[in-house]
Amino acid sequence: MNGGKLSINRACAVGAAFLGTISFAAISAAFFLTRNLAIVWLGLIFVILVFACVAAFVAFLRHKLVLFSDSLCQTIDDMLDEDAPPLQSYEEENLFYKINHRLARLYEILRENRESIAQERADLQELISDISHQVKTPIANLQILNATLLEQPMPEEKQQEFLRASSGQLEKLDFLMQAMIKTSRLETGVISLDRKMQPLYDTLAAALGGILLNAERKNIHVDVDCPTDIVLAHDRKWTSEALFNILDNAVKYTPADGDIQVSVQSWEFYVKIDITDSGKGIAESRQGMIFKRFYCEEEVHDIEGIGIGLYLAREIVTMQGGYIKVASAVDHGSMFSIFLPCG
Repeated sequence: MNGGKLSINRACAVGAAFLGTISFAAISAAFFLTRNLAIVWLGLIFVILVFACVAAFVAFLRHKLVLFSDSLCQTIDDMLDEDAPPLQSYEEENLFYKINHRLARLYEILRENRESIAQERADLQELISDISHQVKTPIANLQILNATLLEQPMPEEKQQEFLRASSGQLEKLDFLMQAMIKTSRLETGVISLDRKMQPLYDTLAAALGGILLNAERKNIHVDVDCPTDIVLAHDRKWTSEALFNILDNAVKYTPADGDIQVSVQSWEFYVKIDITDSGKGIAESRQGMIFKRFYCEEEVHDIEGIGIGLYLAREIVTMQGGYIKVASAVDHGSMFSIFLPCG
């Protein structure tokens, strides 16, 4: 007989026959040695009771195995079906429960991985769509400018004007790609923020250095109140990038001769950085949308920008355990509050 093909029923039958043979041999030997029928009857009763107990145990074990196999098959079917919830077992903690529990846990991990992959694909598709939408206009403008320069004769002064326009479109494309590279690296974890205990004053000064020239051109007064002794754990490069993006927006949307105020306060658990401007303000209905990638209000389409600065700023602050709040009213300016954890 091939042991590899031995079924459970056949194994039980073979075991019963083996036990029966041994029991018959033992009872027969006892009878021939003692010649006492009482011992034979007692032996038979004992064998019958043993067989009954073994049969009951085998039936119980078989029933548990059937239930477990059904549960196992159902769990595996659920693992193959992305929409069905996993089968849960609420029995006492035994061997079958442990195996089923681990299979259910494996199902949860596989489902989380599927959802994560699906979300990453959706984010990638959205990113590709955003990039294609954003580069479409400057590329079309460059094609028109280049075709005009090649096909139509024009004076040198006009050529210089077209070349300056072409240079502006190239700068916009370069700025767009740099911003997208920064964003994608942060989102995919290629770049991890290096938080160190260091003065916030130097970080804020680096951010202000990037906007002072544009502020002077519009005669915008920038007032800064930042104690030099405030020290907190933060990534200087990326935090400066986040602050610069918010400050740059403040300069863009504040009219000439306006004001921008920057104040820093140290609280018990957070350091609060308020950036207040006297610009056009943001309607309350749109304050939840300004942090979306590539969001730009239609009313300010004449202001240079691609709508990624605030999105990038929030990503940087969030990755450091902080958050950003905005308070604004139309024609009354805006105040962006950045909260960075002290620890």
